[in-house]
Amino acid sequence: MPASAAPRLDVVASFSILGDMVARIGGDRVAVKTLVGPDGDAHVYQPTPADAETVAKADLVVVNGLGFEGFLTRLLEASEYKGPVVTASSAVTPRTGFVDEDEEPAAGEAHDHDHAAESGHDDHDHGGLDPHAWQDIGNGIRYVEAIRAGLCAADAEGCPEYDAAAKAYATELKALDDDIRARIGAVPKERRVVITSHDAFGYYGAAYGITFLAPQGVSTDSEAGAAAVAGLIRQIRETGIHTLFVENIADPRLIEQIAAETGAKLGPKLFSDALSPADGPAPTYAAMMHYNADALIRSMSGGS
Repeated sequence: MPASAAPRLDVVASFSILGDMVARIGGDRVAVKTLVGPDGDAHVYQPTPADAETVAKADLVVVNGLGFEGFLTRLLEASEYKGPVVTASSAVTPRTGFVDEDEEPAAGEAHDHDHAAESGHDDHDHGGLDPHAWQDIGNGIRYVEAIRAGLCAADAEGCPEYDAAAKAYATELKALDDDIRARIGAVPKERRVVITSHDAFGYYGAAYGITFLAPQGVSTDSEAGAAAVAGLIRQIRETGIHTLFVENIADPRLIEQIAAETGAKLGPKLFSDALSPADGPAPTYAAMMHYNADALIRSMSGGS
């Protein structure tokens, strides 16, 4: 039976980046619904009754894990969903030791990654983990493999198609990863310092050799402490960092204040936790990573 004639697998993805990945791997065999859409902030998202209905009807749910979806436990309980949950970050080595300034880490949660552990993360507590693992394309490729395996488990008949699509997608992402590494590597190391709204680019910095500074922690729901902001302002004045970036999901006011106090300019919007709408510059994961690299390289190289 051709894929177009087969019943489609109903897959719910927690946020837009995962929704794009599932659609790319699943093709015509899947119908993807995304809970937190383009330009949406999963850190502070509040699920609706309609979301619970969507999840209840799903054949498969795909989530990031690492404490990213603070709303997930309540939503799964409300929907009474009992089906499989794929944690895309299951093969990722997480960055640890993060505590939002207005929170204390919950005991025993720091290294739990499975679905049961996800229920231990209440709202915006990441359990000391940085959840933004997709910002390293190497981890993005790990997400692709986790999603492929989940789709194959849910739809064995379609597995050859998922395998082929995932292989092609991973090859494309590896080429993009190599290109970004080469281009950023050509920027002098002392210029590879960037300020963003919240601490969403730690994996990116570790992978591609950029130092990212941010007034907010790993969650947009954390408060930026006065000492942290003052320290950033001092560092900008001392080092000559000349461009600040606001993410598409972030409130721009704090970064605008820092720019006004230092004379630094605001760069183009970066995409951290969500894609752009379809008519924007980052409607897919690959396009997002390409766009962000272009914007960062222009800034670090002295362009606008």
